[in-house]
Amino acid sequence: MPGMSAEPIVFSRGTRTAWWRDAVVYQVYLRSFADGNGDGVGDFAGLRSRLGYLKSLGADAVWVTPHYPSGGADGGYDVIDYKAVDPVYGDVEEVRGLVEDAHGLGLKVLLDIVPNHTSDQHAWFQKALSDPDSPEAARYHFLPASEEPPNNWQSMFGGPAWSRTPDGRWYLHLFTPRQPDLNWDNPEVAEDFDETLRFWFDLGVDGFRVDVAYGLFKDPQYRDNPGVYSPTLFGHGPEQVMTTNQPRIHEIWRRWRAVADSYEPGRMLVGEVSLADLRQVGLYARPDELQHAFQFRLLKSKWDAPAFAETIAEALDVFESAGAPAPWVLGNHDKARQVTRYGSLRRARAAALLMLSLPGSAYLYAGEELGLPEAEVPDAAKQDPIFFRSGGTRAGRDGCRVPMPWDDHDRLAGFSAAGSAEPWLPIPAGWQSYAVNRQAADPHSTLSLYRQAISLRSLYPALGGGLGAVTRIGDVIRIDLVARSGDPDPVTCWINMSSSTAYVPARKLLLASDPQVAAPAGGILALPADTAVWVTPSGVDLR
Repeated sequence: MPGMSAEPIVFSRGTRTAWWRDAVVYQVYLRSFADGNGDGVGDFAGLRSRLGYLKSLGADAVWVTPHYPSGGADGGYDVIDYKAVDPVYGDVEEVRGLVEDAHGLGLKVLLDIVPNHTSDQHAWFQKALSDPDSPEAARYHFLPASEEPPNNWQSMFGGPAWSRTPDGRWYLHLFTPRQPDLNWDNPEVAEDFDETLRFWFDLGVDGFRVDVAYGLFKDPQYRDNPGVYSPTLFGHGPEQVMTTNQPRIHEIWRRWRAVADSYEPGRMLVGEVSLADLRQVGLYARPDELQHAFQFRLLKSKWDAPAFAETIAEALDVFESAGAPAPWVLGNHDKARQVTRYGSLRRARAAALLMLSLPGSAYLYAGEELGLPEAEVPDAAKQDPIFFRSGGTRAGRDGCRVPMPWDDHDRLAGFSAAGSAEPWLPIPAGWQSYAVNRQAADPHSTLSLYRQAISLRSLYPALGGGLGAVTRIGDVIRIDLVARSGDPDPVTCWINMSSSTAYVPARKLLLASDPQVAAPAGGILALPADTAVWVTPSGVDLR
């Protein structure tokens, strides 16, 4: 490639022995996916009615955000009862039905579990408030009354991480005051969560996504943190040393893995590990701990070739060292959607093709396969505590949680049946233009691109299940993918993050994020700006 200097980064190797090693997992934000009873809130009945869509997309598993009875302080992540279902979503039998329906289609089911904190309405915390000497009080972090908070710990959502009870005690909450942190130094907490895991595993659930898996333990001396976490960072680091990534956390994941492995077939655990140091993230995915540990550096990176290439290379290397597959994620219920973050649908499509090529599992967030942008939610309709805790200085996460558009027939966009109650978040004007029925009929739509890409992953073992070599050539990234030993057909993914056309070697074009990309001529393919392609290599090297 004339005028560009090659910058090889790393070669990574991996293996695959289980479904989750190269799975495509589809995350459902339950309130916003499909409303089955017309009350304006997504539920299990709605999700069950749309499982065929996930199968047609090519997903291997569905991950469902928290479904438990909740205090409503943080989108379901403030749990009142871990062995029940919030009536707005259905009941335990609906979950059983979901598992049976999904398994009938060959889909796995992952639920979300929240071990770092409960709701302030949880029976334990209510007892702790009424009786400071109760066993329940010892399951949380209470400190004696004083004029000032016990230390400088801050909430992830803004403001102090300590609030006072009516009798003057301080209690810890790393999120909202309505989400008191559990004290994992108390063995009764661990024992109760063992029971919760078994309750849902016995129901047939295939695994859990673990919320705040880097948290749980806190400094037992409650010493000040040396700094304050910033949402602009790639993840928590030394500035949060007293409240995150305590070494004892790995004991819990070994304990949970033992519970998961006691089932036949074994169950799967994926942790939210929002740490800045990828080497630390990899430790959570060692063979006797979690199967997957989310790293969010790629999710939080801007449209930037060095950042993308270095993150991919380092993540592959880190997870190889841990003996684990790398899980990849570009969007979720906590982050503005890719179309908006990257500045265009064109870039979001290219990033999707890149991610779906990488060795390991791909986690998709409902709606990204439709190319949804971040929705504009009026302040009066917002519900996210981040918006309120920050005094409106942070927009919050409502914009990526707006209901899913299924069809373009009415203003509810198929999320609810016509004549239903108003959706829990307002559907923006023009949302119907992104609807599934409209995109399914368009071979060049974003939905069609995702379907084609996921289908090719099953045809070419080098995609998702192979070995990866990462090279950056200026603002163009090259991922050479080779299948496991004995499988043919290597594939190369190119992504052009520059502002001009690049010319890359290619023998055959398999898929392009831009449908106008022409087949290679003379072993060379013209790769437009903000575009990714999957090609079979030509043997020519233009570096």
